[in-house]
Amino acid sequence: MQDSRLVTQTSHLTDSPRSDAVLDLQDVSFRRGERMILSDISFTVRAGEHWALLGANGAGKSTILGFAGARTFPSSGNVDILGSRMGRVELAALRKRIGHVNPRLKVLSDPTSVALVLAGLAGAVEVPPRFVPTDEQSERARELLTRVGLGHRLDGRWSTMSQGERGRALIARALMVDPELLLLDEPTTGLDIAAREALLETVDGLRNARPTLGSVLVTHHLEELPESTTHALIIKDGVIVARGPVDEAVTSETISDAFEFPIRVTHHEGRWGARAGRR
Repeated sequence: MQDSRLVTQTSHLTDSPRSDAVLDLQDVSFRRGERMILSDISFTVRAGEHWALLGANGAGKSTILGFAGARTFPSSGNVDILGSRMGRVELAALRKRIGHVNPRLKVLSDPTSVALVLAGLAGAVEVPPRFVPTDEQSERARELLTRVGLGHRLDGRWSTMSQGERGRALIARALMVDPELLLLDEPTTGLDIAAREALLETVDGLRNARPTLGSVLVTHHLEELPESTTHALIIKDGVIVARGPVDEAVTSETISDAFEFPIRVTHHEGRWGARAGRR
């Protein structure tokens, strides 16, 4: 059940995008056939805010990320991305302004790390055949790879990279378009502890490197929340359980509600954890 005391942002359906928002969902619902997937979802990501999107499998997280990436239209409500309203803007151009990190990206060829990052300019997995990067673009790709800790793997092939290296290369790829909004879809999937911590350290580093960047990170696990997380949206069965500043939204009560299991939430030295609570 939604506890209105925990929903710290208000929802007002307006006719124009909010000027300070990089992502704004207002009273958004989504229906597939006879099934209601999402109901009355409202939240706003402003420049410099880093949101976590939490919920059990099937809660509706992927659908929300589809709205944020300008790939899914709502059945009702408004979705504003980077000052443009879906339905009133050319989507292909809008998508090029959004960085997207998806560890399940299918890479059929075997590009070098530099080629993979350059492909981000076209929103593609590999550089299009007729695309010739400028010297400045190639240098930027190398700089981004170095920034995420892959300066020693500039010529490394996708097939030879570890899962952790692939994850960091995908972050560099997403940053190649100099996005104002970054979407991270379970970025630590398949990583061991060391690789997970290295990737989260990379994500945390964006707070200083790109102070105006807004982001949304989807995960099932509190241990995978970066220290830089500022806000959280918690959903259950397509409705909001809690939203707002992360230390107010992520509690034992809200997480237990969302996952329908007693969970004791911990927070120590900037990192979150979860243990089974008493039934």
